[in-house]
Amino acid sequence: MIEPIIEIVDQLDPGKVYQELSHPKSGGVCVFVGAVRDSTQGEEVVSLEFESYQSMALKEMRKIALEAAEKWELNAVVVRHAVGAKEIEEAVVVVGASAPHRDACFQACRYLIDTLKERVPIWKKEYFKNKTVWVSAHP
Repeated sequence: MIEPIIEIVDQLDPGKVYQELSHPKSGGVCVFVGAVRDSTQGEEVVSLEFESYQSMALKEMRKIALEAAEKWELNAVVVRHAVGAKEIEEAVVVVGASAPHRDACFQACRYLIDTLKERVPIWKKEYFKNKTVWVSAHP
């Protein structure tokens, strides 16, 4: 069984992910980086802020990573999310997978990011010019 890299951090460095995923048995490495965009549903976004229930979030991120590793026979997995205030174009989440073949990497990355957004207790607050909105229910 692999040991996935799971972290909640203040700042992301997407550039180091390839080295973390590189593996001699992997012919494919796939990485998804999510960033702050400047608009949502036609409204101008000023910034975002992320909060998490860290201990529970890390447990769930690990569970998701191990599910993906087993399902797609991955050689390495990274799941990392940032918390705190984030500016436009700043990276806020990175997930990655390496496997013998590209199809497994693509499918695993999609699963990692989609499942993280569904199950992990990380909440996003969007700051607009005239209002502030929690994207999902905040505890």
